[in-house]
Amino acid sequence: MKWLSEEEQQAWRAFGTATRLLNERLDRDLQAAGMPLTYYELLVMLSEAPDGTLRMAELARWTRSKPSRISHAVNKLEQAGWIRREHYTEDRRGWLAVLTDEGLEALRAAAPRHVTSVRAHLIDALSPEQLRQLEEISRTLLDHLGE
Repeated sequence: MKWLSEEEQQAWRAFGTATRLLNERLDRDLQAAGMPLTYYELLVMLSEAPDGTLRMAELARWTRSKPSRISHAVNKLEQAGWIRREHYTEDRRGWLAVLTDEGLEALRAAAPRHVTSVRAHLIDALSPEQLRQLEEISRTLLDHLGE
């Protein structure tokens, strides 16, 4: 096993702390609008899907979540009236998550706060060159980790 050098350790810790803090800030800002970041991300995925519909298994795959975690989140979104579940006709065991009009409205209401938060806590904190580097590094990691 090859231990991390001091420089590698510092980079790793800075990256880990920065990503946790960023996600906490984004979540806190969305919570102020009455929506956790996880729910916002699920609504965004549904809003971008054909007919605002995705299989539950797809939501789990795209969010890298266990099906039970997605099911819990979908239950909460369904209680809020933001999505509804429907049987997947091609698979009796499968379920679809469908974005409702109320869900789309909730997403539209939360989006400006989210964009403001992303801009304040990430985009505007970086120079254009740093932002380009961040994208390049992120794409390299996504390719490596199997997007």
